[in-house]
Amino acid sequence: MKTIGFIGVGVMGKSMVRNLIKNGFEVSIYARTKAKVTDILAEGALWCDSIAQCAQGKDAVITIVGYPKDVEEVYFGRGGILENASAGCVLIDMTTTSPQLSVKIEQAAKEKGLKALDAPVSGGDVGAKNGTLSIMVGGEKETYTQCLPIFQAMGTNIIYEGKAGAGQHTKMANQIALGGAIAGVCEALTYAKKVGLDLQTMLDSISKGAAGSWQMSNMAPRMLKGDFDPGFFVKHYIKDMNIALEEASHVNLTMPVLNEVHDMYQALDDRGMGDLGTQALIKYYDK
Repeated sequence: MKTIGFIGVGVMGKSMVRNLIKNGFEVSIYARTKAKVTDILAEGALWCDSIAQCAQGKDAVITIVGYPKDVEEVYFGRGGILENASAGCVLIDMTTTSPQLSVKIEQAAKEKGLKALDAPVSGGDVGAKNGTLSIMVGGEKETYTQCLPIFQAMGTNIIYEGKAGAGQHTKMANQIALGGAIAGVCEALTYAKKVGLDLQTMLDSISKGAAGSWQMSNMAPRMLKGDFDPGFFVKHYIKDMNIALEEASHVNLTMPVLNEVHDMYQALDDRGMGDLGTQALIKYYDK
């Protein structure tokens, strides 16, 4: 596998494309606004004027777009991937989306002589930049093995989760765990500030013990700096939580912590903060 079409060159996608190019893949890209990807074009990516062009003649097509409706559009829409991908092409959706949609894509792909994997990622902009993403893969095991070199160019913790949709279900578990973790960091900082502790000293003291987490090590320093640039958008996390809550309802589960964190982030979005990074949850406590 050498030629890749890549659709969705945003905060995460741009770094993922860079790492694919560094690892010897020929990467053609499609984005809605060419002006936003001139840097990655200068680094060796090839521009496509349409989704159709990006899908045609490729060994694999990777998508990482915003919402389930965007996934539906790029795969099933007029001029979309399923209409244009060449026989034997592997369709790899790395968007966090509905597990049911991943199953639907795999079924449609098989009908057209294509293969499909759902492969959502975790690790944020830092993991994408450093090529250290966690990648959770669902689909046929043989197809997963075939695509390992692609995944290894972008991540380090690459795990086959099971049949189609299993990657997305694993990502939902990740997003459920994330909610409590980031809220806990925010509450620890808020408490420490109120009782007069030096916040950096407090973090240095607790981050290497039982309370330590990826969120504490990576997001807390951004909170202290007032750096709310998105590695992962608030609005996209709300989308993920909505999917997780819907999937939980299908198996008669209640998620009290996730529901609470969802409402906190929704309050931020209602205040116009949807385009900030998830570390902006600390602003919820600024009352």
